[in-house]
Formats: sequence, structure tokens, C-alpha cells
Amino acid sequence: MIWLIGNKGMLGSELSLLLKESGLPFTGTDREVDFPSPTALNDFVEVQAQPISWIVNCAAYTAVDKAEDDADACRRLNVLGAANIAACAESAGARLIHISTDYVFDGVAVQPYREDAPTNPVGVYGLSKREGEIAVMGNNPRSYIIRTAWLYGKYGNNFVNTMLRLMNERDEIKVVDDQRGSPTWAFDLSSMILTLVQAVDSGREVPFGIYHYTNEGNVSWFDFAKEIYRQGLEQGCLKKECRVKPCTSAEYPAKVKRPVFSVMDKSKIKSALGIEIPLWESSLKEFLKICVN
Repeated sequence: MIWLIGNKGMLGSELSLLLKESGLPFTGTDREVDFPSPTALNDFVEVQAQPISWIVNCAAYTAVDKAEDDADACRRLNVLGAANIAACAESAGARLIHISTDYVFDGVAVQPYREDAPTNPVGVYGLSKREGEIAVMGNNPRSYIIRTAWLYGKYGNNFVNTMLRLMNERDEIKVVDDQRGSPTWAFDLSSMILTLVQAVDSGREVPFGIYHYTNEGNVSWFDFAKEIYRQGLEQGCLKKECRVKPCTSAEYPAKVKRPVFSVMDKSKIKSALGIEIPLWESSLKEFLKICVN
């Protein structure tokens, strides 16, 4: 059985739906199980009718700026929580899939980051996620760590939903044009996670370790917003015209500097699973179809 931790979040909600459709036995939890607590984790495992063979951890503290003033809470979820989930999986004899982030890098590269690229996180959030990765691999070598970036989806707050709302409310918006990354539809990431589980369960040799997954291609936030606008008008998500103008990050100061370059190399996951990854423009189109309908 699969235990999905963080089943009410953006990624967890998408993955829950896919798991239901797949017919694979799974159980999902959110805040009702205090996952940084070893006792709470082990107690949950013990009362399950079926042995847990996989744990998928989609839960995390993700408020990047807030983390600077809330470091203890951030570290409790992203470091202690990740460590204890990994230890619980090890004790239960389960494989673990743990979701991480591009924020483990400093964003100064000029080529897509490979999994073995040196990490250099900036800010409490990025540091906590990197420490969480180290804790996961230290507590359960039977783990897959999936780093992703620029995630959006139907559930929860994210860039695409925010842009659609603002474009319907305002005549003009400004979007930063000096940060580059790969937009990632939560449905596509969830599909890859399901493929990974099914591949391993069917006997495919997929080495444990760190993998990168985003949609293919890369773009600035400004150009991403322009494409949201173009497709949004085309598909009827937007009811009015709105000017989308570029600006610099300096015009929107934040407590934590955002990575200038968040593009990650995905050769490893494509080779390991034999998959093709959709282009970000194509996935955005499919996502907007769902929003309209």
C-alpha cells in the first residue's frame, strides 16, 4: 500500500486523484498525522490493515519569505519531518519518494543543473530543503528525491491561477523578466511519480537517489505570463484585455533573493523511466482546458 503524506496540497491533491484512478491501494493524510513526530508516524503505520510498501512525501513548509522569520517551524517540517518520515519508511521496509526543490541551488548557473551539481541554497527555505534531502538519504537509502520547480496546478495558490485572477481584474500587470525556469504542471509531476511506483513494482531497475523533474523548455516569468495571457484569451479563461509588462526583480523586493536561473537537467529521470516529458506550453494548454471546463 502507498501512504501519501500531504494529500491536501497542490501536488498531493493531483496525485490522490491519479492513485484513485489507477486502482492502486493507498491512504492519504494531511495535518491529522503530525509527521515530524516519530510516534505519530509509527502509530499510523501500525494500525494499517495492509503493509505500507511506499511512502510519498508531498508535505513541506513552502512559504519562502515567511521562513526567514519562522525558521524553527520551517526546519521542523522540512528537516525534522523529512528525517522522521525517512526513518519510518526504513523501519516499515518501504521505499520513499520525497519532493524537493530548485531552491537547493543558488541560481547563478548558465547551464541546466544536473543532480550532482554542487548545492548552495540561499535563505532558510532552501537550506531546510537541502538539509532535508541529506536527512532522507541518511535515514533511508531506499529513497527517491525528486527536485522540481515553478509548480502550478488546479489546487492551491500558484503563479498561473494568480495571473489569471489579476488579468481578469486589472488593465495592466508587471511581471519580472530576469528570472528563468521551467513551469511544471502538478498533473505531469504526479503522473511521473505514479509511473515510477509502477515501474519499480513491476521489477524495473530504477536506482535510488536524486532526480530532477520539470516540464520541458524554459522561460522567464514575464514570458510565462504572456503565454498565460495568450492562451487564456484563446481558451476563454480571460474575459478582458490586460497589458503584461516586464520589470526587474528589484522592483519587487523580497526577503529572499529568488534564483535567477532555475533550469534543471532531466536526462536522468528520462533515461531511468524511459519517458518523454511534455513541453511547458503544451501542459499549460491542457491545464487551461481543465480550468475552463
